[in-house]
Parts: sequence; structure tokens; C-alpha cells
Amino acid sequence: MRRTLLFCLISASIGAIAATAWQQTGGYPRVTAQEPPFRQQANAPLALPPPPASTRRASDATLGEFSPEERTNILVYEKSNRSVVHITTKATQRELLILDVPAEGTGSGSILDQNGHVLTNYHVVEGAQEISVTLHDGKSYDARLVGYDPPNDVAVLRISAPPDELVPMDLGDSTRLKVGQIVYAIGNPFGLERTMTTGIISSLNRSLPTKGNRTMKSIIQIDAALNRGNSGGPLLDTRGRLIGMNTAIASSTGENTGVGFAIPVETVRRVVPQLIAHGKVNRPEAGISRVYQNEEGLVIATMIPGGPAEQAGLRGFKVVREQKRRGPFSYEERKIDRAQADTIVAVDGEKAITADTFLSLIERHLPGERAIITVVREGKLVDVAVVLGAGE
Repeated sequence: MRRTLLFCLISASIGAIAATAWQQTGGYPRVTAQEPPFRQQANAPLALPPPPASTRRASDATLGEFSPEERTNILVYEKSNRSVVHITTKATQRELLILDVPAEGTGSGSILDQNGHVLTNYHVVEGAQEISVTLHDGKSYDARLVGYDPPNDVAVLRISAPPDELVPMDLGDSTRLKVGQIVYAIGNPFGLERTMTTGIISSLNRSLPTKGNRTMKSIIQIDAALNRGNSGGPLLDTRGRLIGMNTAIASSTGENTGVGFAIPVETVRRVVPQLIAHGKVNRPEAGISRVYQNEEGLVIATMIPGGPAEQAGLRGFKVVREQKRRGPFSYEERKIDRAQADTIVAVDGEKAITADTFLSLIERHLPGERAIITVVREGKLVDVAVVLGAGE
């Protein structure tokens, strides 16, 4: 009897404790097991981290739904599109030597500064009698041609727009580009303003022929879609910096075939300050006026009298005068001695066996700088230091 009573008391105590635990926890006690490692469910969207604070904009609160690649595309466009302008030109062209017919052209450009300077291709504005520049807000301004450089297909315009309406483009670095790098092109193809296309750098150091039998060097080849109206527009990297200026496409139809070309920004950095200051490029002059190309290199024929090459001691063709007599008459006979002429093979250690390559290497310098021209003289290689003059 006593054992039964004691058992009942113990049972009642345990029941009271259990009831108290039920009231405190709100139900049966939960068992917490160690969770397995996270596994992405099939077809589930990725959880994306927020973009770096340095790149956030007011609209970035809505970017979490986009992939990292999409987010980069959006940020590049938002950063750069206000710096891109639409250029339209008007000119007259004569048909049948009688009738002057109005002609219109279109292209793209980039704002360089808040003084109203705009970068574009020379071929976009060549021969134009009227030039108009339309900004991102739709406002249009008459533009004047400040300067141009046909060998590099670069031109600078200027508009009289309020500084607070001008958003200058950030300039990048084209010396460190890599094939496969993602790039963006913004322009006005077919008049469709501020259209962005994307692609990669397909190749580097391409060459493009220009007027005057010259060749542009270090051209960037891309597969981003370019069409008529893209000329003069910016080529951008993933940080929205200008790394080139779109200038041409390879096409038999005039439409995009996936092969486009851009002038590197380093050329822009070198040329534009001179165009703004002088309206033209003051090119260095070596003082060599005529050369002949052979299998070995460039044979110097003539030099500018008293010019840099002659002062440095380079040798060209020599005119030999001989006095001869025939019967009662005496006369002077002139002959050209080509044996003593120097043959150019390199400039600053880089091979230069064509006239175009020679000029391109010389133009890496500024007037007054020294170029080392390597020549073959009497069967030996000789380095000659030439202090370059100023040419056109």
C-alpha cells in the first residue's frame, strides 16, 4: 500500500514537471539536428551578393535580380551613355557636274571635357558644311571643327553647351588589352541613339589602310556589332572607360559581319591635345624626302638640305659631276652614285623596311626628340642618332 502511494506521488511530480515544460515551450520539445551542407536546387536562381559600394547607384536596389554579367552591362551603360553624342552632318555633292545635291551623314562621338570638345572620326565630318551634335537629353547644338588628323582618322569638334549638361567620358588604357577581354560599343547605328552592343576583343595590333597610302597601326579588332552610324563612338571596358574609338567594319555589304575595328585610346591621347591646341598634328620630321625599297630595306635617295638626317650624317644618293671633252667642246656630265647610300633597316631597334612602317615609328616621337635610325653602310650595321624636326 505504502509502495503504491509512493509510486503515485512520484508519477504526479513527473507529470507536473512535464506540464510546466509544455506550457513554457508551447508544445512538444523540438529536436535540432545538424543541417546538411547547402545544395543549389535545380533551376533555382542564384543568390547574388550586392555590388561593391563604390559602384552602387540609386537604382542598384533593383539589380539583385540580375546575373553578375547583366549587372556589369547595366552599370557600364548607366555610367557611359550620357557621354555619347549623336552627330549629323550636311553637305552638298555635285552630280553630272551641274546639280548640287544635299547629302546627309550620321555618326557618333564622345564628350571629352566640359569645354564642349567632342571626339569623333575624321571620316564622319569630312567635307561637312553643317555639323550638329545631339546630347543624351535630346538637345542639339551646332558644332565647329576644331582640328583633324586624316592619317589617324581622328577629329575634334566643339559645341557651345552649358558645362553642367556635358558628362565627359573617362579614358582608360589600351596598352594592357588582352584578346578575349569583354568590351562594349555605344553609338547610333542607323540613327538609333545610344545603342549598346557587347562582345570581346578578337585580336590586337591590326593595321588599317587610310588615305594618302598610309596605314593606321595597333588597331583593336572586336566582334561587337558595329553598323553605319557607330563610327566615332566609344569602345568601353567593363569599368565604363574608353579604350578605343570605333572606326570601321569589314564587310562586303556595308552591314555588320562580326568584324569591327577601333582606334586605341593611346592614339587619342597623343593626337587630341595637339588638335585642340593647334588644329593639326605637328609630326616629327626626319628630313628624308625620298627612299627606294629593296629586299634589304629603304635606300635613302634624297634628303632635305640642312635637315635632321643630313645634319646627323646619313647618306643618300651622290651626284657625281665629270668634265668631259668632245672635239673642240667641253661639257659636264652628271651621274648618280648609289653605292654610297645608306639603307634603313630599323628605327629605335624595331624593323622598318617599308616607308609606312618607317613613318609610323618616327611618329611615335615628338619634334625635338631623338630617334635612332639603323642603316646598312658599306656592309655593316650603323646606328645614327637623328634629332627630329617639326613637319606637317
